[in-house]
Amino acid sequence: MSAARPAPEPPQPLTPLVDAHTHLDACGAEDAETTAAIVDRAAAVGVGRIVTVADDLEAARFAVRAAHWDERVYAAVAIHPTRANALDDATRAEIERLAADPRCVAVGETGLDLYWPGKLEGCADPSEQEEGFRWHIDLAKRLGKPLMIHNREADADLLRVLHDEGAPERVIFHCFSSDAEMARRCVDAGYLLSFSGTVSFRNAKALREAAPLVPRDLVLVETDAPYLTPHPYRGAPNESYCLPYTVRALAEVRGEDADELAAVTTANAERVYGLS
Repeated sequence: MSAARPAPEPPQPLTPLVDAHTHLDACGAEDAETTAAIVDRAAAVGVGRIVTVADDLEAARFAVRAAHWDERVYAAVAIHPTRANALDDATRAEIERLAADPRCVAVGETGLDLYWPGKLEGCADPSEQEEGFRWHIDLAKRLGKPLMIHNREADADLLRVLHDEGAPERVIFHCFSSDAEMARRCVDAGYLLSFSGTVSFRNAKALREAAPLVPRDLVLVETDAPYLTPHPYRGAPNESYCLPYTVRALAEVRGEDADELAAVTTANAERVYGLS
């Protein structure tokens, strides 16, 4: 993402919508006022509720605070797989405490990322990631909350660990970016697949072939802001208000009506996260 590009123009409203995965802190939210400003911009185009997601301990603390500042915001907390080597006893205890908060609706993002080891200094190695993933799976099951998965180049290993541990009742593959075969395997297991701005990228051929295979009751939509801004604003800063661009792109790929898809994905988010 390059901050040099101007922010996208607000899309035509599409309502109702839930941004199933974003990072309000990375979008510039610092306190109740700046959080409300981001959520207000989203609400103006129909994105009435937002799940803000943690990838480290400080982000987890922020996510829960933000969810208490604004009733339109919900939290998901975990330690990102690339940071799984930070999961000492104290960190696990605090993540568990934060995850148990009533405003926290999922354990995530957790999972496996086999792209960064060896490329990113300090990145957790695959064995550390797998240990952390197994711990988060257990936490989600103990708390009865959905498991939100980060997957990068780890399809087979993720499915293996979920099978070994026994998946929680509700599993969400955030920013689903895999191919049709992986989509079919997730659908067969009853996992929800959340689509981001990448589905609008014309070069994302495998993903665009996978998207129509997912039954309506297993589809979510997200921004993953400030990353993955949808076409034609790729490379510009993303924010929750951009979600209608992604939903319209996904509807086109799936051959569906965008308003109907908005309603379906909102109902799915309400069901899986237990939103009021």
